[in-house]
Amino acid sequence: MTLGAMLEALVLGLVEGLTEFIPVSSTAHILLLGHFLRFESAGHTFEVLIQLGAVLAILTVYFQRFLKVAQQLPTNPGARRFVIGILVAFLPAAVIGAAAHGFIKSVLFETPALICVTLILGGIVLLFIDKVVPEPRYNNAMGLPLLLALKIGFFQCLAMIPGMSRSGSTIVGAMLMGVDKRAAAEFSFFLALPTMAGAFAYDLFKNRNNLSFDDGLLIVIGFIAAFCAAVLVVRTLLDFVAKHGYAPFGWWRIIVGVAGLIGLALVG
Repeated sequence: MTLGAMLEALVLGLVEGLTEFIPVSSTAHILLLGHFLRFESAGHTFEVLIQLGAVLAILTVYFQRFLKVAQQLPTNPGARRFVIGILVAFLPAAVIGAAAHGFIKSVLFETPALICVTLILGGIVLLFIDKVVPEPRYNNAMGLPLLLALKIGFFQCLAMIPGMSRSGSTIVGAMLMGVDKRAAAEFSFFLALPTMAGAFAYDLFKNRNNLSFDDGLLIVIGFIAAFCAAVLVVRTLLDFVAKHGYAPFGWWRIIVGVAGLIGLALVG
């Protein structure tokens, strides 16, 4: 292992943590950056496994709230509905993700031009949604109806196409169905826990025989960097969204997508 590879893992981990919970597609960013850095990862396992570091930031920031929910589960119907709602929303991604895992990793993850195009298209959608979003009817991320949670879960499946963004898909889907901006972002945070933990476990199991000691060390570096960066984002994102909406992220997606296409045309 070289110092250069360790620095690349550190940079990719920071990018993962900074982009996991904003609707710009962390997967697209680290795949494109890894492509231009010529970063090698067996089966793109690094890119999937470091995402759990970002997701653990949710547990850190929301620990007291999750602890309260756990304590209230035996006696509080609202706490039980919240947990069931998250699990219901997680189911579509669990089923479709497992069925399409090979295609996603071997085809979609290997198509940088597609990633750039989906970044641009997703950016246009965010700009549109930020202007025409319907009047919100739900403002509590922990009290959404189960059917609504399931529908948001199907929106999350769009993120299996790199560049679509897991958080972006769930946030847009929630807002279209009457969830306000802040609650939509918060529900996306919560839904990330089972989704990314499941992706981590499944990908680790599928690639357990392909990982070397060096691969493991790079994953640890990226994992820690992603966690530290994501804590900062989770602590600040909701206030930013409440003040500025999602248009800035839409413009960022378009800029990165166009820059990526130009880079691919120039250097491949």
